[in-house]
Amino acid sequence: MDARLLDILVCPVCKANLEYVKSASELVCKPCKLAYPIRDDIPVMLADEARPIGAEEAQDA
Repeated sequence: MDARLLDILVCPVCKANLEYVKSASELVCKPCKLAYPIRDDIPVMLADEARPIGAEEAQDA
């Protein structure tokens, strides 16, 4: 994931900063508890495509 891209991407729901989880290939929004997938090095920033995560998983991101 390009660091410059990560600096400008925010959660489409709440506009919070995202955490990159390399092992899962996801961008995680801790406030919303959503994980956005990265497919073929392209972040899929659609709320409908996001995976809900638990509070513990959000803490680990």
